[in-house]
Amino acid sequence: MAAPFFSTPFQPYVYQTQQDAVIPFQILGGEAQVVQIMLKPQEKVIAKPGSMCFMSGSIKMENIFIPENEVGMWQWLFGKTVTSIVLHNAGPSDGFVGIAAPSLARILPIDLAMFGGEILCQPDAFLCSVNDVKVSNTVDQRARNVMASAEGFLRQKLSGQGLAFILAGGSVIQKNLDVGEVLSVDASCIVALNTTVNVQIKHNGPMRRAVFGGDNLVTATLTGPGIVFIQSLPFQRFSQRIARAVTSPNMKENPKFFVQIAIFLFLAYVVILSSLILTDV
Repeated sequence: MAAPFFSTPFQPYVYQTQQDAVIPFQILGGEAQVVQIMLKPQEKVIAKPGSMCFMSGSIKMENIFIPENEVGMWQWLFGKTVTSIVLHNAGPSDGFVGIAAPSLARILPIDLAMFGGEILCQPDAFLCSVNDVKVSNTVDQRARNVMASAEGFLRQKLSGQGLAFILAGGSVIQKNLDVGEVLSVDASCIVALNTTVNVQIKHNGPMRRAVFGGDNLVTATLTGPGIVFIQSLPFQRFSQRIARAVTSPNMKENPKFFVQIAIFLFLAYVVILSSLILTDV
């Protein structure tokens, strides 16, 4: 049985490769999940550094640079890691590895063969892979889709015919778009989508919304056909809420409060200055 698009916790699955090799795996946990992958002798898993949680005694771990993964300049430029870890079963018997999500995230198994061998993901979505999976960074060349941060326009592209595990926050919803069907999504809530889905970025409202509450400023208009995975709690939004609770317990300690006060004082200064000039005249 091929791996599904995404699974529920505690339910084991078996992934069958094109060479009829069978690789069982199981996703454990509810929120900060762990994927446990069984490895036969000489089989290996490629994962992002720091994601290994546990492994059997026959597994050897090595931190290497993978040439076929186009990581180099873009990842280094935006502070991303440019290496991967290889977990290889060097023993004579079956072994296992446990790869953990780096945050409160769900792990989605993606069988690339079911997506035509290619899928686009949010930045840092890739967790680990089995068999033929190539990870590269892609930039949307259309100027209207370039947002004001590296996370906005730098996306991961997974290609090949293997099994990849990606990360998503909160609950995950799968939408199957028909030809010409349109779906509007908050840009940060997109986890992954088919390359056949057309994406257009839209900025909602004037710049003053960014100062006086900038939620849902950027939405993505998705046009089918294709499959889209949507997350209810992006890590960026989650981390911002924590930062606000820790550093801004009240209104006066909120950075936006000082910006609003500065704008108010500037407008008051303009009004007072204008009234003085008119009075002198």
